[in-house]
Amino acid sequence: MEDKTGSKLKSMLDSKKIRNIIIVVGLIGIGLIFLSNWVDFGSLTSGKGDEAFSVKTYSTKIENDLQTVISKIQGAGKTEVLLTMENSVEYVYLDNSTTKTKEIEPLIRGVLVVCEGGDDPVVVERVTDAVTKALDISTAKVCITKLSE
Repeated sequence: MEDKTGSKLKSMLDSKKIRNIIIVVGLIGIGLIFLSNWVDFGSLTSGKGDEAFSVKTYSTKIENDLQTVISKIQGAGKTEVLLTMENSVEYVYLDNSTTKTKEIEPLIRGVLVVCEGGDDPVVVERVTDAVTKALDISTAKVCITKLSE
């Protein structure tokens, strides 16, 4: 059985056409290995690539979302929101690698909400409750005040 398989393999390798195909495939493989040193194939396969994280964009999005939601709370009225962040994004990588495993979003230091109903204790309680639950922060980090007319 081994002689049959060995002889078939030897006859295939003796064929010039098969030998040329194997050489071409090998050269393509070697070329791709060298090409991988200059081209980052990871960024080509991911949809948007790695966009630079912007703390300003991140905080603006949260501010806008909060402003939209808070203005819908009964009695809040027109609303302005200001968010302060403690640090920028933190990336976690595999050991000795450039492979990113996760991003840790910046911590929220404080939230200032200025709304028309900011002098009503019931509205202040509702807004404080909404902000603390939405952002998972303590009430000590939230300030609600009345919007001046």
